[in-house]
Amino acid sequence: MVLKSKNTKGKRANKLELHPRNPHRARYDFALLADSCPELSAFIQPNQYGNESVDFANPEAVKTLNRALLNHFYGVAFWDIPLGYLCPPIPGRADYIHYLADLLASSNQGVIPRGKGVKVLDVGVGANCVYPIIGHQEYAWQFVGSDVNPVAVATCDTIIKSNACLKGAITVRLQTQAAKIFDSVWKEKDRFDLTLCNPPFHTSETAMTDESQRKWRGVKSKKTTTEKPILNFGGTAAELWCDGGEAGFVCRMVRESVQYADRCFWFTSLVARQSNLDAIYRTLKEVNARQVKTIEMAQGQKISRFVAWSFLEEDQMDYWKSNYWQN
Repeated sequence: MVLKSKNTKGKRANKLELHPRNPHRARYDFALLADSCPELSAFIQPNQYGNESVDFANPEAVKTLNRALLNHFYGVAFWDIPLGYLCPPIPGRADYIHYLADLLASSNQGVIPRGKGVKVLDVGVGANCVYPIIGHQEYAWQFVGSDVNPVAVATCDTIIKSNACLKGAITVRLQTQAAKIFDSVWKEKDRFDLTLCNPPFHTSETAMTDESQRKWRGVKSKKTTTEKPILNFGGTAAELWCDGGEAGFVCRMVRESVQYADRCFWFTSLVARQSNLDAIYRTLKEVNARQVKTIEMAQGQKISRFVAWSFLEEDQMDYWKSNYWQN
């Protein structure tokens, strides 16, 4: 299944092509968001078109906007991350979750399985814990998050413990083997209906810095490089780059997934760069994945996608659904 976006001329309309169930399709209502998070008021200002907005080049403004969105839409009263950690755009994160729900529904006669019977593994959960928050609050799924960074794990634990709505629904595990993805965090009795991942994109710190410089110039509408670029969405080394970049990471994930073939309904990963798909498809063929799907998503003015694969045959999927999704 490949969901294609419409071809449009000129600039793509902001947010109009997010998932139909995504609550962030409309323009932000900053008055309502400021009611949920009063500290957001200090960052609200007119943009170049005279509309209320925030300065998306300001990391503190972006973090405060996220805090307001998570409070208003998902009932999360406390949310904070350490300085310099990835502060993701909420609408795009929500889209991945809603399309994952559709992926499960496509194997379940169009019905989205909900509740604690659905188990999800978030590979590289980060300090923000955003995917588990949205997935649990929208569909009542149970989550395990993994991360190589002890600070990220501790921050997630704080977020979970500080919000009654998340307690007992999300657990976070430290990945002690930096070169591994599933090994050591996937316990013997674990079975997951989904895995999700937003893999490190860049191949090195230098590549990341060059890309950030380019984006910074775009945000500030300047042609100068005299200012040091600020990562408005932040990110630590493990979140932003790795050996082989995105393609290398996802291909390693595919190879490692073979060991857990009968304990996962769908493995998935975001793939930001379309040119990386060929290498990923080749690896999926090498490991003899039974089903492979590529689902496209529109996020703001760009197209993203995730690749999903499963080693289960149809009769195995039927057994899985009847045993785990009935309640």
